[in-house]
Amino acid sequence: MNPVGAATTLGELGLGQGSVRVSETPRVARVPTPAEDGARDDPSHRVLLVGMMGAGKTTIGRAVAARTGWRYLDNDELLERAVGRRAPDVLAGADEKTLRQVEAAALDVVLAAPPPVVASVAAGVVLDAGARRRLREHAFVVYLRASLTALTARVGQGAGRPWLDGDPAATLAHLSEGRESLYLEVADLVLDVEGSSPADLAARIVAAVTE
Repeated sequence: MNPVGAATTLGELGLGQGSVRVSETPRVARVPTPAEDGARDDPSHRVLLVGMMGAGKTTIGRAVAARTGWRYLDNDELLERAVGRRAPDVLAGADEKTLRQVEAAALDVVLAAPPPVVASVAAGVVLDAGARRRLREHAFVVYLRASLTALTARVGQGAGRPWLDGDPAATLAHLSEGRESLYLEVADLVLDVEGSSPADLAARIVAAVTE
């Protein structure tokens, strides 16, 4: 098992980095889910964090990993390894269809990883019906909920997130439309992040999956 917080490569998950060839439009590889390849599938030991950008998925995910000793997989790291380019570069130039394909590919890599594991997934992955089904069937999903005011304050001017350039507040408001019900549809646990520390939220997640 990798040290807590260490990046996991596709090679460590049984996938070569050459599985995906890069072109102007990223081409993504289809990774079998546990149900498809016969791997041991224990949803309670595969904790996936969903929510809008700025909700704290990476910070809280690493805190959960530190408490449990489980591997932590970050969505941006997996996406970059899947398509061979930096996540901001891929996402900034991707159309809606390509973006959904890239996000789904990163999700499938996480679902193919043997448990126990904790991971953050792309904010928009819930827009895909198939992805929502796979989340419900193969993971314990935690929805990290935050108000638009809190999200805007956390992302600031959108540094490192080129798709937020210009007006982060307006962009976040637009992106969040219609997602609340989808996050709730897949969530096994809903946590309001405002007013709680990452450590407190991590403790609540660990308690939920070990009770």
